[in-house]
Amino acid sequence: MGALVRRDERGSAVAEFVMVSGLVVFLFMAVFQLGLVLHIRNTLISCASEGARLGARADADPGMGAVRARELIESSLADEYADNVTVGTGVVGGVQVVEVRVRAPFPVIGLLGPDGQLDVTGRAFLERQ
Repeated sequence: MGALVRRDERGSAVAEFVMVSGLVVFLFMAVFQLGLVLHIRNTLISCASEGARLGARADADPGMGAVRARELIESSLADEYADNVTVGTGVVGGVQVVEVRVRAPFPVIGLLGPDGQLDVTGRAFLERQ
């Protein structure tokens, strides 16, 4: 029977650590970026909905909702996220609603990304019906 030859494994722990730590850092950054995208999306939905609620009040103009949504977005996120805020009215289920629509950059790397790729809408029932 042949004798087993022992391989020298000195130095392999360093190479293994570098490769595994690179993968772990990449995975952590991907999860962090996903959390950032969801945070920005939820914040934009909240601001658009709050603007729609203000614009749908009986004593308010729907245009006030867009102004309020812009103010909220600028105070909670970067200013470029509030560049494209529109307001309109529509009918959902036979009831008139105020719709505030926000188109914002989609954050791909940090807060940087292509403009207009994230599109959210907030709706509220119009009180004057």
